[in-house]
Amino acid sequence: MSEKKITKDMIIADILKVDENLIPVLLNAGMHCVGCPSSLGETLEEAAEVHGIDADELCELLNEFIA
Repeated sequence: MSEKKITKDMIIADILKVDENLIPVLLNAGMHCVGCPSSLGETLEEAAEVHGIDADELCELLNEFIA
């Protein structure tokens, strides 16, 4: 279990440092920006907004996965 909690103000690249196995979770949620250069400086909330995804729901999903 990871001690780190994913928050919507985290940069996507930092989220992937927590657990690279989150990539399929993000992809399945519609976040196809995982390999995009924007992911180096974009927060989860910013990316979710661009993709029309609820950032709070996505955070919950990511945290459930790493728990």
